[in-house]
Amino acid sequence: MSDIPPMIDTEGLSPAVRQQILRCHRARGEKALKAVDAGKIRKYLDFYVVTGQTGEYVVEEDFCTCSHFTYRGRCCWHILAAEIAARTGLYECRDEWYVDRLKNEKWARQTI
Repeated sequence: MSDIPPMIDTEGLSPAVRQQILRCHRARGEKALKAVDAGKIRKYLDFYVVTGQTGEYVVEEDFCTCSHFTYRGRCCWHILAAEIAARTGLYECRDEWYVDRLKNEKWARQTI
């Protein structure tokens, strides 16, 4: 996926790992670490979902639904946050399919 230091698997988000992430990814790394620290990553049965400033973004491996990724095709901070969370276990686990949640929300809006 990205250039996350391998020692994250044994050290977690130690100060040294955080420094390497910031050195390599700069502002994107900072946003990703803030999202992980704030608990803004959820793992559903089908996707990781990262809550950003303007909405929720679906992340699957090296793909994200945010406009940065869509228009630039490069790794965004949502992908970094999802990978950091996946490798450290710092995410909220949801025992449901994200696509089902979206369908239920759409149905609820239509019945109001």
